[in-house]
Amino acid sequence: MTHPHATIDRGPTLLLIARGAIAEKLGLAGATVPLASWLEEPGASFVTLNRHGSLRGCMGTLAPVESLGEDVAANARAAAFHDPRFPPLALSEWPDTDIEVSLLSPLEPIRYENKNHLLTLLRPHVDGLVLEWEGHKGAFLPQVWDQMPNPAEFLAHLRQKAGLSQDFWDDRIRITRFTVDRFHEEAGVGSRK
Repeated sequence: MTHPHATIDRGPTLLLIARGAIAEKLGLAGATVPLASWLEEPGASFVTLNRHGSLRGCMGTLAPVESLGEDVAANARAAAFHDPRFPPLALSEWPDTDIEVSLLSPLEPIRYENKNHLLTLLRPHVDGLVLEWEGHKGAFLPQVWDQMPNPAEFLAHLRQKAGLSQDFWDDRIRITRFTVDRFHEEAGVGSRK
């Protein structure tokens, strides 16, 4: 499934928005973003920051709540300064921080009979998943399959992220899937800005 916002020329614009939103919070000048009507349409995104090949922050929204342009900017600032796993991004880290923007498709419930059946329905390297059970919630982007290509392991770690034990299971767990269109800067782009 291809996201309706995915075209060759949109990726650079979204990356420019993300980089500009973070640069502005660091007291630096951001690049001018071209005006485009598609930026005003509702959209859901995740922004991932990496430094030297390691995760430095990742925040996003699972469903559209504001315009795509605002969503990307807000998630970029959140990934840089409000990801609870990391301290706020320092100015000294900025030159070698690379950005990736993921645009999410609409969420689609997965109907399954039991855990084994669910495992056969998962599409490694394609599906992002949201797991919900009695107030617990966790989500993994499809990129997480790169570290955990086994569906059972992927699902176990997703349960853990949702605050459940890895071996917990209840057939009333709600699982929804989504796909993403990914746009990422070439390695070292941050050092040239």
